[in-house]
Amino acid sequence: MRISDRYTQATETHLPVFSFEFFPPRTEAGFASLYRTVQDLKLLDPDFVSVTWGAGGSTRQKTVEIVVRIQQEIGLTAMAHLSCIGSTPDQITKTLGQLTAGGIENILALGGDHPPEYEPPPGAFTYANELASFIRTQSDFCLGGACYPETHPLAPDSETDLRNLKRKVDAGVDFLITQLYFDNADFFAFEKKAREIGIDVPIVPGIMPILSAKSIRRMTSLSGAGIPNELQAKLTEVENDDAATCDVGVEWATLQCRELLDKGAPGIHFYTLNKSMATRAIFEKLRKG
Repeated sequence: MRISDRYTQATETHLPVFSFEFFPPRTEAGFASLYRTVQDLKLLDPDFVSVTWGAGGSTRQKTVEIVVRIQQEIGLTAMAHLSCIGSTPDQITKTLGQLTAGGIENILALGGDHPPEYEPPPGAFTYANELASFIRTQSDFCLGGACYPETHPLAPDSETDLRNLKRKVDAGVDFLITQLYFDNADFFAFEKKAREIGIDVPIVPGIMPILSAKSIRRMTSLSGAGIPNELQAKLTEVENDDAATCDVGVEWATLQCRELLDKGAPGIHFYTLNKSMATRAIFEKLRKG
């Protein structure tokens, strides 16, 4: 299934698209746990899942293997992340061939995060719009892209970031998924500005259920996302209690999702961190209304 077709259906039927994101583990035990999580979340009937691409292409082959296995053996539509980091045209062409052979139709084309002391190989892509444009010349994949409601951390300002995003959409991206964020006001303001400059593809909120106060503070410091004062206070109250932190995260994410869906978001993309409990809990709360 081409994911863009599902978002078109969502507009027509008002049935939101739900998707889950996973990352390639580092150990064999981690892979076994990942596939158990995917099997568990399959019971929620997601529209698709995605698998990330390691820094510098470090999990390039694992990403391909996982998405093909998820789609062929578990029976879920799977999308592979591809990053510019460490990627030359020849390498991307090879990866596209492997994905096509595995029956994968969907790719998330990303600029990627530079690892420390990164030196790009000769001919490597620099920006996501370059990668998207190249993929368009090679094949007919459905392409997704990333966007930042609170501005990309490397962009000098929000206006420049939006112009770069428009360039990426013009290169052939069919839909956008946001970086994690915790204040829906940021999403709605960003969406409005994106529409005003002619970005007309679906913009999908990316939601991360908080599992650890320490971890989420580290992630937001890297991504440039803010944590609202109200949420900060709640996390401080349960700082050293991961179970209570998870409860806070589930409740906050559920409130975010309800408002987003009520105001017309085409769906929700969950950053699962390879765990099913929090995502499942949010689904159950959403279904109860």
